Amino acid sequence: MKSLKLIGLAFGASIALSSAAFAQDVTIAVAGPMTGTESAFGRQMKNGAEMAVADINAAGGVNGKKLALNVEDDACDPKQARSIAEKIAGAKIPFVTGHYCSSSSIPASEAYADGNVLEITPASTNPLFTERKLWNVARVCGRDDQQGLIAAQYIAKNFKGKNIAILNDKTTYGKGLADETKKALNKAGVTEKMYESYNKGDKDFNAIVSRLKRDNIDLVYVGGYHQESGLILRQMRDQGLKTILMAGDALADKEYASITGPAGEGTLFTFGPDPRDKPTAKKIVDAFKAKNIDPEGYTLYTYAAMQVWSQAAKKAGTTDAKKVMEAMKAGKWDTVIGPIEYDAKGDIKQLDYVVYKWDAKGGYAQIKGNGT
Repeated sequence: MKSLKLIGLAFGASIALSSAAFAQDVTIAVAGPMTGTESAFGRQMKNGAEMAVADINAAGGVNGKKLALNVEDDACDPKQARSIAEKIAGAKIPFVTGHYCSSSSIPASEAYADGNVLEITPASTNPLFTERKLWNVARVCGRDDQQGLIAAQYIAKNFKGKNIAILNDKTTYGKGLADETKKALNKAGVTEKMYESYNKGDKDFNAIVSRLKRDNIDLVYVGGYHQESGLILRQMRDQGLKTILMAGDALADKEYASITGPAGEGTLFTFGPDPRDKPTAKKIVDAFKAKNIDPEGYTLYTYAAMQVWSQAAKKAGTTDAKKVMEAMKAGKWDTVIGPIEYDAKGDIKQLDYVVYKWDAKGGYAQIKGNGT
């Protein structure tokens, strides 16, 4: 009986120690569309966050503590994103990398600010995200006014005198990107022949395609996501249009090619220089490939967001969100996508957008010389 009691005490002590060790973990979060039409990008974010946390923990954690990752699904829905942000803030989680859709990141950021949570988005490009003077927001990607300019420069140079159409899906991301591209095009002396909107989630674009056909559109620029862009492309080809489709960074996932098939060949889109090709990324890219994961799109951007936060938290000697943000904006951080520095708003100083082209085999590559 005595030995059983001792065993019970020892077991209880081990449980207590285990609980104490777990309680000392720092929980951080990744939030994005783990379900819904943009779940391919949520999967990229989750993959990047999980690998980063594993690597940071293997290197000793942050300030002597291991990291635990909380994964949240907003389905790219603004209300759901706000609810998640309030939940994360209520749990006293000091840092979140997210969200994917600008329409989620913007409302969520306000709840994070109120709840003392630092937010770094790997993907939200709408300028408004960092233009509201919130203390807690930053990104590791560029902005729509940057990629819209690159798209406009490419179009103005390579489609001079051609008929241009601009579409948008009415979302914060899609309309914002389309408007920035239109603004830059108009400034370059190019006036679009058609400007039209549709609803995210639409499946039938035959009316829009008929207008493109009637107006002899040579290039259609789509401010929207890959699902609808892929359907627009397919329905153009079904009606015999050879019109080139160009869009933004939301086409940076192989799911676009699964929608279009070989018809997607020639599709253009803007995105940052592919981090998979950077020497700084080789070791981590190899680690992803060993797990049969292609770290495309925003996978490495999410990994980089985790790197920035963990390095700044070490520099600050704390995970307190405001102190970490102060350290972030004062420092220069080595990441998988290259060195990162921040301006006062939380935008990065280094990123340049480039133009990519999809091929018939379901892959994409940067156009040599950026095409601009």
